Parts: sequence; structure tokens; C-alpha cells
Amino acid sequence: MFDNLSKKLCAIIDGIKKRGILTDEVIDSTTREIRISLLEADVALEVVKSFTLQLKEKLRGQKIINSVTPEQTIIKIVYDELVDLLGSDEEFKVDKYRTILIAGLQGTGKTTTSAKLANLLRTKFNKKVLLVSLDTYRPAAIEQLRKLASCNSIDFFDDIDQLVDTPISIAQKAVGRLKEYDAVIYDTAGRLYVDDAMMEEIKKLKDIVKPDNTLLVIDSMMGQDAINTAKAFNEAVNLTGLILTRVDGDSRGGAAISAKSVTNCQIRYMCTGEKISDIEPFHPDRIASRILDKGDVLSLVEKAMDSNIVEDISDISTGKNFTLDGMVTYLKQLEKLGGVGGILKFLPGIKKMKEKLAEANISDKTIARQISIIMSMTRLERQNPKILNASRRRRIAAGCGQQVSDVNRLIKQFEQLKTMMVKFQNNPSMIESFMKQR
Repeated sequence: MFDNLSKKLCAIIDGIKKRGILTDEVIDSTTREIRISLLEADVALEVVKSFTLQLKEKLRGQKIINSVTPEQTIIKIVYDELVDLLGSDEEFKVDKYRTILIAGLQGTGKTTTSAKLANLLRTKFNKKVLLVSLDTYRPAAIEQLRKLASCNSIDFFDDIDQLVDTPISIAQKAVGRLKEYDAVIYDTAGRLYVDDAMMEEIKKLKDIVKPDNTLLVIDSMMGQDAINTAKAFNEAVNLTGLILTRVDGDSRGGAAISAKSVTNCQIRYMCTGEKISDIEPFHPDRIASRILDKGDVLSLVEKAMDSNIVEDISDISTGKNFTLDGMVTYLKQLEKLGGVGGILKFLPGIKKMKEKLAEANISDKTIARQISIIMSMTRLERQNPKILNASRRRRIAAGCGQQVSDVNRLIKQFEQLKTMMVKFQNNPSMIESFMKQR
């Protein structure tokens, strides 16, 4: 998400290095370029005007410290303004909000998002959750949510007669079940904001359910129509938050920023993929850091902890006892984190390294090839790589369909990783530092 905006902002800031001094002319040209970048990223015009006006005022009033370059000054101010634009870092308080009403247009991914949110509450916060489908209009909508609930050990409200019941009657039946659960999530039907009858219906549903949270699901790829949608739903049901979907498929993201600004509602979560676990809290400061190519290591650590990566790795013999079997485990943990691409997006400076990574042929396929090479070895070879002479390496390469040079490269990487493991044994471990950050 925000790939195009990020690339252009980074290019603008890099260009300031050549200027040397932060003059009025530099400030004017920089803010003009940033204004164009925001508009091209689909950010609403009124939001762009407000953003660039505040940015220019702060830059003009900024004193350049001798130890701080103009580039660093602009990065800091742009970062602060982006954080302010994206919203506060107020996370969804699951203990205070037990009833959640999910709303949105047709096709924005409300049903899947409802299941993802329920799964997150169950797995991360240990909540007993009930999913309720109020969509009697879309064929198989109820069945879809029932299936998602069943596959992920989430309770589903099944007291539904699809031939007779309406969304209103289902809601009236379901409200009595709240006392049995820590949280109840109501998935409503998709509706157009120009459909008066459907908007009246969701108002009635809100009166019945009395939700603690009314969340609007916005497709990040909707463009400027997301702004009109957010306005209409906010006026109808008084939204308390937003959830962004398909952020992995949108390279602009400006509409999402605009929707937050026009509704004054926080973006609570964003869905980053198709898996049930592909949902994460929206942290404005971390997203701003990613946009400016400064990385987001904290989110990477949290993702590793939530996926039990650290616990799995801690069971591996390290240091001098580290073997190729241990390396297979490490590589599989990388796959859990989304592969090479899933990790790299959290690291600082990665946008400037993309060309070098392409030249080095580093991709998710690399992990699969490395695992196939190791699994083509005998158990003895995996335990003692020192016996891998030229003959054995040719046999291994032929067995997995790779080149001998690939086998040689893997062994070299293994030796480097083993050296790192030895250093971990002699110093406070990275795992322990991760646990302290948790």
C-alpha cells in the first residue's frame, strides 16, 4: 500500500540532498512536488491543500540546526504531518467494545473481514466470539460466514430461517446471546449509499443491536468513491472506525487517507492478504515510517511473536551445534512471515535496494530452492556439511534440479548463519531482546 506515494516522496526528499540549504525557494518547490504526489496518490484535494499548507508553515518556521541536514529536517516534519493525517495511534480496545456492527458497500470484503476480526479476537486476545450474518440478500452470504466460522473454530449464530427471516428479525434474535460471549460481530449486507431503503435498514439494525463499535469496511482500491461512501455511512450510523481491505493490491492508498480525514474516524485495522490471519492493527506512526522508507521493525517483531517464530527458533540447536536441519527450520519460519517479500517491506531503505535485490535474484522462490537442496542431502550430510566434497555436491544438485553453484552458495550462507549463531551464544540473544520489546 502507498507504494507510488512512497516512491515519489522518497525521490523528492533525496533531491533535497543536492540543494544543501533549506531556502524559501526550496520549501516552495518541495511542497509543490509533495502536493502533486499526494494528488496522484488519489488523496482528496481539500486534504492535500490542508496538508501542504501546514507543511509549508512548519518548514518556514523551522530552524536548521548545524548537526541536522535540510533533508533530515524535511523528513521529520513530513513524518509528523503524515502521522497527524493518518490519525492517532488509538488501538481498538477489545475489552470495552463487545458488540461490533460491520457496514460497507457491496463487494468490499465485509464478510471475510468480519471473520478475520473474529479470528483475531479469538487467537490474540483469547475472546469468545459469536459471528452473526445479517445478509439475507446476497446468495450464500450466510453460508459463507458459517463456513469461515466453522473452519476457524468461531461460534456462528445458526438460528436462522433463510426463507422467512429478515436482517431485522435475525438481529432481534441474536441480541439475547450477547451475555454468553465476550464479543458479538454482526456482518451486514452490502448496500449503496444512494439506496435510501437499505440505509434506513442499517439505521434500524443499529437501534436494535446498539453496537459499541460501528466499523466501515473500505476497499483501498475504490478511489475517490471511498470518500463519498464514508461520508454517507458516517451521517447515517455515526461510525466509530474504519477497516481497510485489499491494501496489498493498492499502490496509491490516498482514498483511504481521505476517508479518515473526512469522517474524523480512526483507521482501526487493515487486511493485508487473503488468509484469515492477514489482518493487523493500523498504526499511523508505523505506516508513516514505511511510506518514508524508514522501515517498521517493531511490526516485524510483533508478527514474528504472533506466529510463534521466536519460540520455534529457540528450540533449535545454535552456535557450534547448528546444522542444515536447523537452517531448514529457519527458512520455513521465513515463509510463515510471508517469505522474503513479507519481511523486506518492514526493513528501512528497502525501496532503494529493490534493483540490487533483483540483480541478486533474491525472491520467495529462493527459499523453496534452498529447502529443496538441503532435503536432497542425506541425514549425515545435513548433520555434518564438512563432508560435502565436489562429488557429493554434484549428486545433490542433480537430485534437486539445481546447479552446483547453487549448492555452493547455500553452503556459504549456512556457514555465515552458523557464525552468527555462535555470536548469539556469546552475547545477549536476539530472542531475549525480542521478548523484552514484546
